[in-house]
Amino acid sequence: MPNALSQLASQSNAWPFVEARKLITRLEALEGAGDPNYEVIFETGYGPSGLPHIGTFAEVVRTSMVRHAYTTLTGRQAKLICFSDDMDGLRKVPDNVPNPESLAKHLDKPLTSVPDPFGEAESFAAHNNARLRAFLDAFGFDYEFLSATECYQSGMFDATLLKVLAAYDKIKSVVLPTLGEERQATYSPFLPICPKSGKVLQVAITAIDSEAGTIGYTDPDTGEAMTTQVTGGRAKLQWKCDWAMRWVALGVDYEMSGKDLDESVKLSSKIARILGGTPPVGFSYELFLDHKGEKISKSLGNGLSVDEWLAYGTEESLALFMYQHPRRAKRLYFDVVPKMVDMYYAQLAKWQSEDDKARLENPIWHIHQLGKINDNPPAVNLPIEFSSLLSLASVYHAEDDFDSRKMLWDHIANGDPDASPTTQPELARLMKYAIRYFQDKVKRSLSYRKPSTQEIRHLKTLIVRLQQLPPDADKNTIQTAVFDVGKAADYESIKDWFTCLYETLLGQKQGPRMGSFIKSYGIAESIVLIEDAIDGTLEAIGDVSPRVIDRLDKIYEKK
Repeated sequence: MPNALSQLASQSNAWPFVEARKLITRLEALEGAGDPNYEVIFETGYGPSGLPHIGTFAEVVRTSMVRHAYTTLTGRQAKLICFSDDMDGLRKVPDNVPNPESLAKHLDKPLTSVPDPFGEAESFAAHNNARLRAFLDAFGFDYEFLSATECYQSGMFDATLLKVLAAYDKIKSVVLPTLGEERQATYSPFLPICPKSGKVLQVAITAIDSEAGTIGYTDPDTGEAMTTQVTGGRAKLQWKCDWAMRWVALGVDYEMSGKDLDESVKLSSKIARILGGTPPVGFSYELFLDHKGEKISKSLGNGLSVDEWLAYGTEESLALFMYQHPRRAKRLYFDVVPKMVDMYYAQLAKWQSEDDKARLENPIWHIHQLGKINDNPPAVNLPIEFSSLLSLASVYHAEDDFDSRKMLWDHIANGDPDASPTTQPELARLMKYAIRYFQDKVKRSLSYRKPSTQEIRHLKTLIVRLQQLPPDADKNTIQTAVFDVGKAADYESIKDWFTCLYETLLGQKQGPRMGSFIKSYGIAESIVLIEDAIDGTLEAIGDVSPRVIDRLDKIYEKK
């Protein structure tokens, strides 16, 4: 019976609910799916030819969000399978592994037969599978891991492989038109595993016997005519056919894939129907790009890893990045992290005052159903944004020590006199991230520039406006004053005014909301900072203003 939450969810436009309703429609038309014992299967696929990257993680996060949306709508449980294509042959040596020369002589062997260049696991695939499972487990995902090698060798796929053999010609007729002339001449759905070399052979098939379950081919090294069973792990399928076979063998109901695989999805769906199956509901997501705008790659190791993100931002901020706009190509680099941290807390603030219907549209609802984040969203009221905290850390070249943290807490008290690690544990957590981000990602790139003559005039006007404000002015009042000065300066774009402030006061191309920063840094201290920028002191020192240190010493003496 539908409950109040499921009824609201049935009307939600949040994309996980939209996807879940597509799955429900598929199941309604699928014979046997109405049985209460029918197990709904979600799948994600991973090729361990390189170290797992954040794109793999994204697919698991997003699929988990749809899975939870489905259980919310229906009250039925579902299983998530994380499948590793570890029987694929190693086609090239990755660029981001140690001892790459040790892999070169194992080209074309199944990844589970290639030695681990890290020297930690029984094979390269085992190492990469362990890495994948480690970060999924660290995040607390509920999933079942399946290895292609184990599935083939155990006989789990045997029945469906024989179906592929029986439909050999039909499948070829679907695939061949998508291939070039040279590839058409040798294409076969089956790739035999050479019993001598152990390699996955891409050779023409010379004979098929569906009753015996065998295929024939010519050994490329010896010219000998060979016959092998297609079952028991003695052959594997070309991946598009393999994908379709897996859908049928495992009964997959839902699987996402990158936009670059759209044509493969269509082809595999045709093959699945030939095998008597129904293709799963799909979702085509856009790819992540690195700082150069290039697609991230396992073999290149470009982009950002999960571990790197979590060194500088929270699990919740990472989940939010995955949730937002999955159909848009998004740049994935370090400067995205602070923005996502701030955006998470902005959404969390909205959550506190929303009704149940609005909450289902809020990313917070979907984020807090995941793994170890699976809890009620916390009631958090931060006195300062993460980007402003990061700028404070930058201004003072903060270290991960008591003095730096005390300096930051003293400034935060400008906005919230009661703020402390005890009253604001969430902010204490963020402070560690901010200091680490500054030390690792900002410090080396700080570059203060002296303002131009025209900019100096505007900065002096800003000083006057700040002097006119009461000492207890809130961040919004300060922000308005800063904005008004820039607007009166008649910049072509108001963004140019804020860029001027970031580059001359903070030594960065981007920065925080200036009202929040000035409130936390202090109006009087901010005026001194602006005066130092005008004098060129910041440009010359590239460090903390001596006058600010002197002023702070006096503040501490009064305390």
